[in-house]
Amino acid sequence: MVAMLLICLLALLLLSVPVAIAMAATCALVFSVFYAGTPMIQLLAQAMVTTSDSFPLMAIPFFMLVGTLMSRGGLAEEIINVGEAFTGRMAGGLGATTIVACMIFAAISGSGPAVVAALGVILIPAMVQRGYDAGYSGSLVAAGATIGPVIPPSIPMIIYSVIAGTSVVSMFAAGVFPGLLMGGCLLLVNYVICKKRGYKGRPRGEGAKSPLQECWAAKWALFLPVLILGGIYGGVFTPTEAAVVGSVYALLVGVFVYRQITLRKLFDACVEAGLLSCLSMFILGGATTFGRLLTMQQIPQKLAEAMVQFTGDPILMMALIMGFLLITGMFIDTTSNVVLFTPLFLPIMKSLGYSPVLFGVVMTMDLCLGMITPPVGVNLYVAQGISKTPFDRMITEAIPLMLALALAIAITIVFPQIALWFPDLLGLPY
Repeated sequence: MVAMLLICLLALLLLSVPVAIAMAATCALVFSVFYAGTPMIQLLAQAMVTTSDSFPLMAIPFFMLVGTLMSRGGLAEEIINVGEAFTGRMAGGLGATTIVACMIFAAISGSGPAVVAALGVILIPAMVQRGYDAGYSGSLVAAGATIGPVIPPSIPMIIYSVIAGTSVVSMFAAGVFPGLLMGGCLLLVNYVICKKRGYKGRPRGEGAKSPLQECWAAKWALFLPVLILGGIYGGVFTPTEAAVVGSVYALLVGVFVYRQITLRKLFDACVEAGLLSCLSMFILGGATTFGRLLTMQQIPQKLAEAMVQFTGDPILMMALIMGFLLITGMFIDTTSNVVLFTPLFLPIMKSLGYSPVLFGVVMTMDLCLGMITPPVGVNLYVAQGISKTPFDRMITEAIPLMLALALAIAITIVFPQIALWFPDLLGLPY
């Protein structure tokens, strides 16, 4: 049964069948062969409904809505202005602005492609106009957007928490400094590349606002991550409630402060957020049924025993699992990887003494790297559509940025307190 389960899933994925449909179809086929007397359609439907009927998962559509409202309500432009005020004059200043803006936007929207779509349409043409290579501009936005699911709020972390039974708040707290580390590594590589290529910053002209003035001008946009994260860490509301509060705040600011959200833009934002959320829920439902079949055959336990026998060194085991997830991240989206492999690898990590929260953070970072690796580098595809650059050119430009992100992952594995000290400071379980 296990062989049939895995072969069917692999065959459907190789045929480019969407992951959610591939998992549901595989489960239906296995049910029909090995559990002929079981009402398989009812079981599949029940699994999908009960999986989606979760209070923590309700945060996903609302965080999606926050991002879509920001991109249409003028808040994204204000964030970019703040970033340029701090980094615009250094070598590669606009590139550094891109990374800083991605980090700020990551603290509002938990989706990498949403960050690319919201900021790329503004920043990529601006960088090209300043003399940046179009391929590098697109790759930089795509790489910066990988920070989106690491710095909280994070949709993959919400899904991981539901599957692993960990605290969403603990996961969010543990993701803050690894996300900042990813941004710091990208800033360093961007500075070296821009210095070598002669990409200069923009000199401060007369009447230019100081960083503090830009921050004050963008106060409405900058207050949103403070509202969301401050409310969560302060115990004022749960992550799901924070997502709702953030959506209402972004809507009110876009309508009454920046006056850019019309009824048409609101409708488009809701439709986009709904479509993105439905995709995540559909994948989660199919993967849950798939995971139940694996659990029935004790596949996670058998895999854990085999890997522990191969090596008992915790760091080597973590490196092997991260290498495996990096490869799967090249072919399968982040959400699908989380729901597929968390039940498989989490028991192994626990047996070696790793914190479930630490593993969740490192797993998210590793899978986010897959967002800019071919053939399914979703961030690169979104950025390519904006930059109009050949895909092979963008991959070449993205290689040093991939190495920078890989370095951040390695540092977090070797020094786990980078992730764990903040939850510890807040008294959160990890």
